[in-house]
Amino acid sequence: MSHKGLRIFGAAVLLAAASVLGACSSSHEKTPLAGTSAANEHPDWGQFTFTLGDNGGDGSEELAKVTGAFDDAPYKVKFARFDFGPPLVQATATGDIDLGYVGDVPPITGAAQQYGFKVVAVQRGADQSKAAENIIVPKGSPIRSLADLKGKKLAIPQGSSAHGLALLALKSVGLTPKDVELVYLSPAAGASAFNTGKVDAWSIWNPQSAIAIKDGATVIAKGVPPIDQVNNYYVATDKSLGDPVRRAALADVLTRVARIFNWAQQHPDEYAKAIAKETGVPLDDARTTVDSYPFKVTQVLPEDVKAQQALSDAFFDAGEIKKKVDVTTITDNLLPEGFDSTRLS
Repeated sequence: MSHKGLRIFGAAVLLAAASVLGACSSSHEKTPLAGTSAANEHPDWGQFTFTLGDNGGDGSEELAKVTGAFDDAPYKVKFARFDFGPPLVQATATGDIDLGYVGDVPPITGAAQQYGFKVVAVQRGADQSKAAENIIVPKGSPIRSLADLKGKKLAIPQGSSAHGLALLALKSVGLTPKDVELVYLSPAAGASAFNTGKVDAWSIWNPQSAIAIKDGATVIAKGVPPIDQVNNYYVATDKSLGDPVRRAALADVLTRVARIFNWAQQHPDEYAKAIAKETGVPLDDARTTVDSYPFKVTQVLPEDVKAQQALSDAFFDAGEIKKKVDVTTITDNLLPEGFDSTRLS
């Protein structure tokens, strides 16, 4: 979701993780984040089990075990995996997922379909020059620039952040979706089409992008400003946000998730190992994914709402969504003002 850099091949289905983490978790050799809060401080939270949406194998489940971040939690946590953002947002809306992260586009397409969820926090890219997703062309392609895409086939996962990158990139050179042939393919199908020459270009995130580049693909557009933003977003179900007690517990979940990823970026080798273990990608490609997207978790800020609104309007104007979306109506900060995961010890 996306985040953008941590999605992997697979069917767009919910895969419930076998393990459940929480107050009854077994001990681990490493528990650097254990002791976040005592379970007996909130005995009323013991009734809850929260399902976290894992956007394609981001390492979060494995990292939770390694860090022990939920070992003393009064509630239980389980994980469910998706290959990209749109089905995760839909599951959040139905209450099957309590919290998950996606790219910048799935909240927009989900809101256009009037799903019941809110954007509650930001995975904020820490380096505006690093792209977690790109538009790429195969080795030896005559395409050298975005303008050369006119009349060509461009593969994209529909409703994803890569869809947004494609739309904004085309717009930056005066093209519209009507000037190219957009081919809507899942990440796995997109990889097959790209590798067999059935499409001319592919808008996709890491590790797929990194793997293709290593095999000779060329980047013709990076997902960075001024073309695209480098943020991802956490979404939560209205079902959890509407209950004050459950909402407070979910805020604690999100804080622990932030601690997990803050620790992970301080330990990139462990982070890469977690991604490789969950996804099956080579460790080198997992490490490329980690290095491509440093981030911190923060509140949703006014500039984020503005950026999302501009993206939403671009989707509506291009006919990619049928209902105009007011981003303020799907924003509900779950974290306290000024929250910054890099300040968490």
